[in-house]
Amino acid sequence: MPVSFFSENNNGHIISRITYNVGEVTRATSDSIRTFVREGLTVIGLLAYLIYANWQLSSVFFLVAPLVAVLVKYVSKRMKRLSKKMQETVGDMTHVTSEMVVGVEVVKSFGGGEYERKRFAQASLNNRQQFLKLVMTMSIHNPLIQFIISLALAGLMYLALILMEDAGPGEFVAYLTAAFLLPRPIRQLSEANGEMRRGVAAAESLFEVLDEPLEEDDGSYEKDRVVGGIEFRNVSFTYAKEKALALNNINLKIKAGQTVALVGVSGGGKSTLIKLLSRFYEYQEGGIYLDGVELKDYSLANLREQIALVTQHVTLFNDTVANNIAYGCLEGVSRDQVVRAATDAHAIEFIQKMLQGLDTEIGENGLNLSGGQRQRLALARAFLKNAPVLILDEATSALDNESERFIQLALDKVMKDRTTIVVAHRLSTIQRADVIIVMEEGRVVEQGTHSELLKTGVAYKRLYDLQFNSQSVEA
Repeated sequence: MPVSFFSENNNGHIISRITYNVGEVTRATSDSIRTFVREGLTVIGLLAYLIYANWQLSSVFFLVAPLVAVLVKYVSKRMKRLSKKMQETVGDMTHVTSEMVVGVEVVKSFGGGEYERKRFAQASLNNRQQFLKLVMTMSIHNPLIQFIISLALAGLMYLALILMEDAGPGEFVAYLTAAFLLPRPIRQLSEANGEMRRGVAAAESLFEVLDEPLEEDDGSYEKDRVVGGIEFRNVSFTYAKEKALALNNINLKIKAGQTVALVGVSGGGKSTLIKLLSRFYEYQEGGIYLDGVELKDYSLANLREQIALVTQHVTLFNDTVANNIAYGCLEGVSRDQVVRAATDAHAIEFIQKMLQGLDTEIGENGLNLSGGQRQRLALARAFLKNAPVLILDEATSALDNESERFIQLALDKVMKDRTTIVVAHRLSTIQRADVIIVMEEGRVVEQGTHSELLKTGVAYKRLYDLQFNSQSVEA
């Protein structure tokens, strides 16, 4: 699925669809179908025998059939509606729990324990209420159907004593035995219908996902390694459910091998620009070109092979240090290459101090590491990829001054042979960039070198003065 799908949908609901809803569908397509087939054939067989033995008497069952059908239809609709609501409450519970676990430090530091308990209790209570409604519906539905069938059997027995006076004992007993065997399979069919309704409701939510358009990948152009020239031509973009343009008629030309810095206040469109470059989102107007070929003409896998991305929000996995550096398409690289990448990112120092070195498990999302250590592992992963285009989105924001100085030296070395786009708020880190692009409200308002912008720029000089004057005051 495209990144937009995950940004527009609640994570808890996505997870509950995979874990809970799939289980509901599994039960419906295994146990319930087996029951329908087995007990359905039993009911058909018994009814066929009863009609064959005495069709006049058997018509009693057809008299109550419309009543049973109306009841089943009503209950089926209600079961489906309640099942959908219950599945939503499971998603809410998963979402609340996930946020609590991930944000445990914030919860504890801000005394949010009681708030989170109430929040979870409410989500749990909603789930319980829906489940009770579901159980109550089934608890009334099944006995009611059994009661109607029992009335039919009572009438049948009464009529049998009148209409089967001439029948022999064996025929009489066989008929009544077949008739009294009917309630059990009908009860099981009724219970299976409830499970089936829950499965259908769950399946609908899964099919909603399956029917969503997949990430567009119509391009067929592939190249082993691009040179790295990038051009934005009249690019405009709006996020779904947003009115304002996130990018408005962007025109940029980045030469291969250049280091370009994107600066500006938050919300100016810097991160959006790099998301479009990786095709996490599809631009609506204009075109973006890599080595003169539009991004949409590249196959997605090949395009993303050309780009190494390091974001401010580092994502690591509950695995070893080595596997986090050599992740995904980098899985087959040698140990020496992993060590070299860790060394370039100045991560090898703290890795060697770990109990098992590169084979140390780092916990979920690098829980056992500091922010700076996590960011250095992300940089090592990007260095190992050795892509011709390097994107750094606030990649040194979590580093202390000493670590940042070391990383800057490593970046200077890595940047030489590739096109680098740096998103930065600290202007001190990008003063040596070949081009600095200032963005405001989705537009490029100024561009040039650091010295040029200080002389002729207005927006950049304002940012520079604001940042360095505030630092002087703090000092």
